[in-house]
Amino acid sequence: MPTYNKLIRDKIPGIIAMTGKKANTATLSDEDYIKEIRKKTKEELQEYLAANNDPDALDELADLLELMHTLAHVHKSSMEEVEKIRKKKAEQRGGFNDRVFLIDVE
Repeated sequence: MPTYNKLIRDKIPGIIAMTGKKANTATLSDEDYIKEIRKKTKEELQEYLAANNDPDALDELADLLELMHTLAHVHKSSMEEVEKIRKKKAEQRGGFNDRVFLIDVE
């Protein structure tokens, strides 16, 4: 029997049950939930970095975006607020579209 000990998407236990298996789960405390979301975010970022093609990269970006939504909620906010902050930073400091690479400052 494989042991996973990791945060999973909400519908995974039901999907496992449809295969005739039983998933043993627990509900995390607030503190453990945040810790596991952060671990999951690192895991998904590593999977994005390892992606070798655009479809795989987009799939991992979708997972990261789902985690961003969850993290915004955990921090008692919303993606709309995160987007507002992003836009303000982009107006003040720019984005990353121009591919500017800082070598040094004299």
